[in-house]
Amino acid sequence: MEPRETKRKAETPEAAEPPNKLPHSVSSLRTEPSLYSGPFPFYRRPSELGCFSLDAQRQYHGDARALRYYSPPPINGPGPDFDLRDGYPDRYRPRDEEVQERLDHLLRWILEHRHQLGDPGWLAGATVTWRGHLTKLLTTPYERQEGWQLAASRFQGTLYLSEVETPAARAQRLARPALLRELMYMGYKFEQYMCADKPGGSPDPSGEVNTNVAFCSVLRSRLGNHPLLFSGEVDCTDPQASSTQPPACYVELKTSKEMHSPGQWRSFYRHKLLKWWAQSFLPGVPHVVAGFRNPEGFVCSLKTFPTMKMFENVRNDREGWNPSVCMNFCAAFLSFAQSTVVQDDPRLVHLFSWEPGGPVTVSVHRDAPHAFLPTWYVEAMTQDPPSLSKTPSPKD
Repeated sequence: MEPRETKRKAETPEAAEPPNKLPHSVSSLRTEPSLYSGPFPFYRRPSELGCFSLDAQRQYHGDARALRYYSPPPINGPGPDFDLRDGYPDRYRPRDEEVQERLDHLLRWILEHRHQLGDPGWLAGATVTWRGHLTKLLTTPYERQEGWQLAASRFQGTLYLSEVETPAARAQRLARPALLRELMYMGYKFEQYMCADKPGGSPDPSGEVNTNVAFCSVLRSRLGNHPLLFSGEVDCTDPQASSTQPPACYVELKTSKEMHSPGQWRSFYRHKLLKWWAQSFLPGVPHVVAGFRNPEGFVCSLKTFPTMKMFENVRNDREGWNPSVCMNFCAAFLSFAQSTVVQDDPRLVHLFSWEPGGPVTVSVHRDAPHAFLPTWYVEAMTQDPPSLSKTPSPKD
């Protein structure tokens, strides 16, 4: 294959599955939306493989103990009057963001379930990552502010993608203004007002907001010819949902400031709703429930946004976003990554970097600080690789 042909394929959304060996002449991937405006690519309906929970000390548990249950205020009641500032900062325990967890929790789940994934060849051909990393890829063609870096390593055939905090993002986090820290708290506080610990229970907003606690769904899907195994945090499940089968029963909770003019709504649809759509479409979460807060920090109204109808709000907006562009770019990036990361070596890292206005570029690194697949994972998977040797559990 000619280098020029390679480059063309990497840069177009309809790139075919790359051969195993490609010349290393493809060093960048363009991101302009016009390059990805073809038809919507194939995306397999996501199915849940399993789940895990992280507790108040951020310890892993291979079960659903951290799952919460959607419990909104009664429809015929007086409406919400949630004080999102209540408990801040004295009843707030934020997660330590200095701890770089990388893919570790998801890798632990894979290790515990590697013999129940069916055909062992499936994992070898898959891309493993967090849902949040895929969300960033989906929104890249329209992103104007924040760049990203994704580290990639191939091990036993599988491509692993793990985000690296950019120097700019780290500087921003360390200098985060007090108002922004409070706004982050308010998002978590809204979840506390809307969720109960058991089905049919009532929310208890008097407790602590601890952002170490998380319930994560592990899903399998396929984008184009790229099998995906990814995990994402889930806010709650709706016991009243028409389908109790996850992920169709899951609900995503969001807050946003109250809007009073068509211009404010237009901006909301163009920017915030794109991120909400990408985050919920990938795992197949059908609804986002938003609480709109006033300047005093009280939620005064709720609105449900069905994920599959979000695009309708920008369909006729020239400055809007297009789901096909998002998914086609993500598919093109996965093809680009698969054809770039050829060598099977858990200590070898290809770092994909992107800043708004430019292409995705690649640099190659070995070992610390870039290598992200932990020794315990590499050793366990090497000694006892995924196989069909053990009987799959009925659930799988």
